[in-house]
Amino acid sequence: MPARQSDASSKTAKAMSVADYIIDRLAAEGIEHCFGVAGDYVFPICNAVDSSPKVKWIGCANELNAAYAADGYARIRGAAMLVTTYGVGELSAINGVMGAKAERSLIFHIVGMPSYQNQRVHKIAHHTLGDGVFGNFVALSADAACCHAVINPENCVVEMERLIAEAHRNNQPAYIAVPSDYALSPVVSADVKPIVPRSNETALKKAMAAIAERINKAKSVVAIPAATVSRLGLQKQAQKAIEALGCPFVTTLMEKCSIDEGHPQFAGMYAGAVSEPNTRQIVEGADVVLDLGGVNLNDITTAAYSDHLDLSRFITVGLDDVRIGDEVIANVRLADVLSELAKFKRSSAPYRGKPQGLAPVNGDPSDKMTMAALYPRYAAFLRAGDTVVLETGSSSLGMTPTILPDGVRVEAQVLWGSIGWATPAALGIALADPSRRTILITGEGSHQLTANDIGAMGRFGANVIVFVLNNSGYLVERALEENPNWTYNDLAPWNYAELPKALGCTDWFTARVTTLGELDEAMKSARASKSGAYIEIMAGKMDMPPALAFAHGQLQAMYGATP
Repeated sequence: MPARQSDASSKTAKAMSVADYIIDRLAAEGIEHCFGVAGDYVFPICNAVDSSPKVKWIGCANELNAAYAADGYARIRGAAMLVTTYGVGELSAINGVMGAKAERSLIFHIVGMPSYQNQRVHKIAHHTLGDGVFGNFVALSADAACCHAVINPENCVVEMERLIAEAHRNNQPAYIAVPSDYALSPVVSADVKPIVPRSNETALKKAMAAIAERINKAKSVVAIPAATVSRLGLQKQAQKAIEALGCPFVTTLMEKCSIDEGHPQFAGMYAGAVSEPNTRQIVEGADVVLDLGGVNLNDITTAAYSDHLDLSRFITVGLDDVRIGDEVIANVRLADVLSELAKFKRSSAPYRGKPQGLAPVNGDPSDKMTMAALYPRYAAFLRAGDTVVLETGSSSLGMTPTILPDGVRVEAQVLWGSIGWATPAALGIALADPSRRTILITGEGSHQLTANDIGAMGRFGANVIVFVLNNSGYLVERALEENPNWTYNDLAPWNYAELPKALGCTDWFTARVTTLGELDEAMKSARASKSGAYIEIMAGKMDMPPALAFAHGQLQAMYGATP
C-alpha cells in the first residue's frame, strides 16, 4: 500500500514527541488501527495512539491475541501496528510475531521499555529478571523481526525510515523499542526521504531475458502465484502476467484464492497426492514451474511430502531476487517482474480447464452432521466479497478441494500453524476491510485458546460469522498419531454457542446445530444478521476430511518416525 504524506514529514519534527512521531509516521503507511495491551512502560505510546485522529486503539484480551489480530490486519492492509509493554508483554506476543515473520506478514511491533534514566544506572525494575540488565528481551524480540531498533530522539526519524523500508523489502515484522522517557521527548529533526525498494534495471533486464529463454523453450508451463502475491496486494498484476503467458496456474493451501478459482486458466489446488489427478499431472509434468513470489513447499502444502516435484524446473521470482537453477539474480522486485511478464507474448493458445472440486451439497435435513456434508455447505455459503479465515487443522485441510466463488479471499496460517490464530486474526481482518464479510471457520480445540477476543469483535463492531466445529477434542492431533485416544487430546466441554452473550455480544445470532437441516437454517439466519453470528456445529469425534485422513496414513513420511 503506498504511503500517505504524514504530519511528521510535513511539519518540523521538533513539534512532535517521539511517540507521536512514530504513530503518525506509521499511520502514513495506511494503518488505521493499533492492536495491543496497555502497560505502564508503554503508556506514552498508548496515549499517542489514543490522541491520534488517524489511528484507533483496539485493546485485545492478551498480547498473543493482539499479535494474531495484527497479522490478520496486515494481510489485508499491507501493514499493521502492535503495541506491548516491555518483557512480559512482548514475550507474550512473540509467538504471533514470529508467525507473521514466517508467513510474510508485516507488523510494526512497538514496545515500551523502562526509562533510559533507569536503564543507565541499572535500577532493578518490575518486568525484568532483577539483574539490572535491559537488553535481553530486545535480543529475543528482535529475532522475531527482520529489523529492529531502540529509538531515541536523535535517531528516531532516520531509524523509522530504515525500519519501514526494510520491513517492506522483506514483508516481515519490524521491532521498535522505545524507552518511556524518550517516548515523551521531542524528536530531533533530520533531513531524510522515505526509502522505496526498487529493482536494479540491469538486473531486471537480465532476469527477464533468462525467464523468457526458459519459457520459450518449454513445451509446458504452469504458474503458482504464492501467498506473498496477496500479502503485497499484487493479485491483479499476477493475474495479468498469467493471462499474458496463457499457461495454467495452480495454488497450494497457503495461497488459496490468491487469484479467483473461477478463472478459466485455474487448474486446481496442488497438494501432492491429494491433488486431483489432472492438477497433479499439470504441475509435476510441466517443463517449467513459474513460482511467483516464493511458494512454500512444506509438509502441509505437499500433503506429507507426497509431491514429485523437480525443483530444477522451477523459476522462482522472490520478493527481491530471481532464481533459475543455480543462478540467483539479486535486486529484482516481484512487482516489477510481474509487470514485465504482463507484456509477454506466447504463441500457444491459453489453457482452458475446470477442476472438479467437492461434490455438491448433499444429505437430507434430518441427517446428522458429517464432514462429507459439511465442507460442501461451507463452500456454497461463501459469496463474492467474503473473506474466509481458516484455522490450522481440519478446518483448513477440509477446504483444500473446494472451488470457491470469484471474489472470495482465503486466509490461513499454513506454515507456522499456531492453533488459535484464526479467531483473533478474523478480528483484525474484519477491521481492516469492513466492506467485506469475514467468515471464521475453526475447531473448538483451537478456539479455546483465543476465544476471549470474540468480546473484542462485539466491542469494536467486527461483525464476523463464526463457525465452531465441536468434535470433542483435538481432531488434528488425534489424526497425527497412531493412537487417537490419548487423554491429552480431550478438552473441557464448553457451551460454545453461549460464549458471545457471556462476552458481551448480546445482539449476535447464535445457534447450536446437530443436523444438516439445522445448519442450513442457521446459515440463512447468520447471513441475514446485521451484527455478528456464531454457530456451534456438533460432529463425530473421529469424522475427518479426506486430506486429514490421508495425513493419518503418512505419519512416517511426515515425521521420520511414527508418533
